[in-house]
Amino acid sequence: MLDTFGAWCDPRSEPRRRRCTIFDVAEEKQSEQANEDRKAVFKIPNTALLAIAFLVVCVTPVAFGDVPYLQWLYLFPIALAVFVIRTRTTATAKGLEVRTMFGRKDLPWTSLKGLAITDKAKVQAVLKDETKVALPAVRTRHLPVISLVSAGRMADPSGLTEDVAEAPEKRDDSGE
Repeated sequence: MLDTFGAWCDPRSEPRRRRCTIFDVAEEKQSEQANEDRKAVFKIPNTALLAIAFLVVCVTPVAFGDVPYLQWLYLFPIALAVFVIRTRTTATAKGLEVRTMFGRKDLPWTSLKGLAITDKAKVQAVLKDETKVALPAVRTRHLPVISLVSAGRMADPSGLTEDVAEAPEKRDDSGE
């Protein structure tokens, strides 16, 4: 007798079935994610595109009004949309990736001296040669996340990551 895969099997023997539950799939996903490097993406929220869509609606009567050749006004919403979609800072275990509207720059953790905070709570990366690189969409509230992703290479001034590092140790001691 042939089984579902076309292989010969004895009908008196029990069919071999691999049990697969949703918990098995979840465990596999968690183990895959644990093996991958940590990653944090800081970007402008996509809801900003709604404001740009509203701008397109507002520009339309002017662009197609009585004055000819005003369709070039659509360049402003297009440029804003490209800015929102493209601008971001990605922190990985290897370093920081800074993407702006027209460029991209990789900053490995070894080339960083530290992080500087501006007056408006923006964060800048300070390189070892004292040059500063602006980190788009990164604010001071994101510093604990950067500290976790960098595995402690960039210190967290708030001290929040120390509590996270101690929490798993306390759970192990409780005997659960």
